[in-house]
Amino acid sequence: MSRDTHFGFQTVPDSEKQGRVDAVFDRVARRYDLMNDLMSGGLHRIWKDAMIAWLSPPRTGAGWSVLDVAGGTGDIAFRIAEAAPASEVTVLDINPNMLDVGQARARKRGLADRLTFVEGNAEDTGLPDGAFDAYTIAFGIRNVTHIDAALEEAYRVLKPGGRFMCLEFSQVEMPLLDRIYDLYSFNAIPAMGRIVAGDAESYRYLVESIRRFPDRETFADMIRDAGFSRVQWRALSGGIAVLHSGWRT
Repeated sequence: MSRDTHFGFQTVPDSEKQGRVDAVFDRVARRYDLMNDLMSGGLHRIWKDAMIAWLSPPRTGAGWSVLDVAGGTGDIAFRIAEAAPASEVTVLDINPNMLDVGQARARKRGLADRLTFVEGNAEDTGLPDGAFDAYTIAFGIRNVTHIDAALEEAYRVLKPGGRFMCLEFSQVEMPLLDRIYDLYSFNAIPAMGRIVAGDAESYRYLVESIRRFPDRETFADMIRDAGFSRVQWRALSGGIAVLHSGWRT
């Protein structure tokens, strides 16, 4: 019997969660950037820039390889490719619709020949051991069915000395701001989703999934349990989002 996993306000078996997540992103793929603007008030762009700044990709030197997971629309990959012109970036996403959006955007930006788009699961990428210098995942790990398995897979595909970096929404811990954020998240975001995309329920799930995700210290411990060392985190915008970093030994 499978272990139950909370999915929004429902409890569903692990065997069904991935299908539910896929259905959500099938519906919102074409409006994913707009969705992130709605959910973060546009701050996701600043947070992603902060992620790349902390990652600090090398501007010179060929062969620095990055795996960007759950990054189908290319937001992180584009930033890395522009910051490190000699880098090799592989974008992995389980959802083909998201990958289609990313590939189209890459062509428009003139980056199609510098990025590789791969359909795959964060829990079992099918990629070689020790193949990458860095592993990034932004706003994706909370939707993975087995987070511990995804972290172990991240460790496996990284080279010794490789960098793991995750950007994810988190729980606000500042008094008053937490209540304002909850009111905005559970009321305004689904309403905007209904108006803009004709889909309130997908947006409601995305808000609820944030509340189900482990707090920053618990998630840091999970990263350590996967084998990473020098694990650190940085709260952004009062804790609305958090960056976690770790190194493969």
